[in-house]
Amino acid sequence: MSADDAAPVCAVVGAGPGNGRAIATRFADGGYRVALLARDTTRLDGLAADIENAIAIGCDVTSADSIAAAHRHLRSDPGDPEVLIYNAGSGLFGSVDEVQPEAFEQAWRTNAAGLLAWTQAVLPAMRARGSGRIVIMGATAARRGGAAFTAFASAKHAQYGLAQSLARKLGPENIHVSYIVIDGVIDLERTRRMLPDKPDDFFLSADDIAEAVYHVAHQPRSARSFEIDLRPFGERW
Repeated sequence: MSADDAAPVCAVVGAGPGNGRAIATRFADGGYRVALLARDTTRLDGLAADIENAIAIGCDVTSADSIAAAHRHLRSDPGDPEVLIYNAGSGLFGSVDEVQPEAFEQAWRTNAAGLLAWTQAVLPAMRARGSGRIVIMGATAARRGGAAFTAFASAKHAQYGLAQSLARKLGPENIHVSYIVIDGVIDLERTRRMLPDKPDDFFLSADDIAEAVYHVAHQPRSARSFEIDLRPFGERW
């Protein structure tokens, strides 16, 4: 077995150019083999090519069959994850007058049902190992619902409640479940174009978020966090 084969595995579900890339890079730098999972396999292949010891696996978190196939691939290569980062989240926005029931359900499937399915998939190996870490990337919408956040806030509330339930059940089994509340706008090319007049310190750095995620995933058993919130220093809350 090579050194790389012996390295722990981190799976990033919902890997994209922002938090997903930054988190995957931080864990790779920490000695992990990294699996990047998302629907857009073309973009995913490009992300994996830029990160050492990373592999791309296609996965639609709203499909049970897709999750099962992706999990089989993951177990085969690079292996059962010691860390699961659930970064999948639907960004659909709109008020009660605008959101259709199908879109409402899709947001729930992405944020909550997908999390449950992935947790159930990785649990047997974590339990057999006697340890594991599940980090869920959340949002302020999990704590309050804005007028234009009908689907997103409802889905994030469901995700938050599920995360609490998982943490209470799995914590005594040495499987640490944590929830990261992101309160602010991530610094991306897309968000910079949308908000061209905002100063640099308005935005959250994906690299800084990734550092916090890595820290939470390595907390000792005697002092572990369930929930932390991250925001730029100037954010009003």
